[in-house]
Amino acid sequence: MNEAALIQKIRKYLATVPECFFWKEHGGQYGTAGIPDIIVCHRGRFIALEAKVGRNTPTKLQAATIDQIRKAGGTAAVVYSVEDVQTVISETEALYDG
Repeated sequence: MNEAALIQKIRKYLATVPECFFWKEHGGQYGTAGIPDIIVCHRGRFIALEAKVGRNTPTKLQAATIDQIRKAGGTAAVVYSVEDVQTVISETEALYDG
């Protein structure tokens, strides 16, 4: 599976999650370099997801952006599967809803 296929699976899953708004961030000349692939607002919480497959890891710029999001109080994660996304959402809910 490539990253585009993983992102599509994640988007399909997120479309089933109640109280969830998301979009696929598009790169290119009009985008901002380093922004994670999918931006999510779930129940008022900011979540950024960087999708990777296999042994791929974030670039230095992507890692720095993830760190900035976390320092600003948002949730940011590198995900390798839909199950990873489910875990991120569950952990974010538990953190805020205790």
